[in-house]
Amino acid sequence: MAQMRQMSADFHTGTLLVRVNLRFSVIKAVIKYASAVSRDKVLWYTAVMSISLIFAGSPAIAVPALRAVVDAGYRVAAVLTNPDAAKRRSGSPVPTPVALCAQELALPVIKNFRIDGGVMNTVKGLSPSLLVTFAYGALFPSEFLALFPLGGINCHPSLLPKYRGAAPIQEAILRRDAVTGITIQYLAEKMDAGDIIIQEEMPLNGRETTESLSACAAERGAALLVRAVSLIEGNAVKQVRQEERDTSYCGKTSKDDGRIDWSRTADNIDAQIRAFTPWPLCRTQATGKDLLVLEAHVVGGRPLPTGTASSDWGQLPLTGDSSPLSKTDAPGTVIGVDKQEGILVRTGQGVLALTRLQWKSKKALDFRDFLNGTRNFVGTILK
Repeated sequence: MAQMRQMSADFHTGTLLVRVNLRFSVIKAVIKYASAVSRDKVLWYTAVMSISLIFAGSPAIAVPALRAVVDAGYRVAAVLTNPDAAKRRSGSPVPTPVALCAQELALPVIKNFRIDGGVMNTVKGLSPSLLVTFAYGALFPSEFLALFPLGGINCHPSLLPKYRGAAPIQEAILRRDAVTGITIQYLAEKMDAGDIIIQEEMPLNGRETTESLSACAAERGAALLVRAVSLIEGNAVKQVRQEERDTSYCGKTSKDDGRIDWSRTADNIDAQIRAFTPWPLCRTQATGKDLLVLEAHVVGGRPLPTGTASSDWGQLPLTGDSSPLSKTDAPGTVIGVDKQEGILVRTGQGVLALTRLQWKSKKALDFRDFLNGTRNFVGTILK
């Protein structure tokens, strides 16, 4: 009997030891798993619990994005933007549109053209978790991006990897694309090469200017940036790597890009005028003076047949010009005026109607008012 009691006690003791050992093994496994979690993952959880942003941007296109992240309730620790620039006429320094918006929202502003040691130290002291950028205008070095546990994201107004670079909106118009779009991407050391978080297409109707398309991209981009931050916050990003074989680039726009070459097709010149509105604006020379062409369109989408006289296009005798022109008018020749279309100019292929023009240092005029003040314009060769 005593032996049986001893056997029972040994059984219960053994069972208890097995349970204890099992629980201890589970605890060790949990500790081992927890220790295997990377420092970056721990930093990610810490950052998400108190997400704060540095917003980087300068021009007007970035203003709706700054407002959107603030309106969404995210804490913007500071705004990084370019320094004040001297206004052309007064010479007084003027803050960037993003700086003005930040001041209105009572946000701290850091002004610098590039990321130097001073900017690094200032940002490091703010302990931000995410960098959000839209048209800042400079690359971010890897040591700067390392300050953000959640990394950095950028809004780019094209369907990346198409049109990496400084002027994707102008490029889409110049190439007469039927569709463009917005991409939210992670920042990478290589320009516009980071993984894609979100993309959204924007159909084009062929009458957009850089000014109108930028306004649309600003609003759509702002909404997508907020959505991207929300995905990051919820650890729900499904990023997509860019296909390098599909990459194309666009350079910065210069003032010389606005010079019209009338030997090009009417379609291409029309796209050029729209792409470079509001800057640098397209220009030509008439009778030795600079003339801005602010608005134009291709006449009926049809080329002018060789030998067609100006009177065949319903010329209005607004300025007393009524004589037909030579059958071999050179590209750039003002061949007539149509009361519906505007001032008709022969191009390398097709006819372009100019509807809004401006002499240098004068005010902009529609074509009727322009002709009232410019006598004998038909027959002028634009260069």
